Amino acid sequence: MSQATQVDASTRNVAGSTAQAATAVLGRVMLSAIFLLSGASKLAAPAAMVGYIQSVGLPFPQLALGIAIAVEIAGGLALILGYRTRAVAAVLAAFSVATALGFHANLADQNQFIHFFKNIAMAGGLLQVVVFGAGRFSLDARRG
Repeated sequence: MSQATQVDASTRNVAGSTAQAATAVLGRVMLSAIFLLSGASKLAAPAAMVGYIQSVGLPFPQLALGIAIAVEIAGGLALILGYRTRAVAAVLAAFSVATALGFHANLADQNQFIHFFKNIAMAGGLLQVVVFGAGRFSLDARRG
């Protein structure tokens, strides 16, 4: 292989690596958006959320609300920053499946059907983050 060919291959690898790292950041931001928005909406209307949690029969609705807000906001921010990304993504995936089962299991209702499978799809995307990590542009990468 000529030196020029080696340089071209090296340049392509760096460009591809940078594009992959940037895409990983974009993916983390896009996955985080729904958690941050959902957490913020819970903060904006806590009484309504407590009522909703009570309506599905969960015990300790105020505690459940606090946990949900913490998971969604702290998890969403950590995912964006790429901080302890694999663990955070695993928690958010489990949270997504739990909320699908707990709040959207009435699959005869088309709206609930859509929300159920949206949560399952989000969990699938988060499991990809669990497997592949945050990428180069993350706090995890800086920590080594």
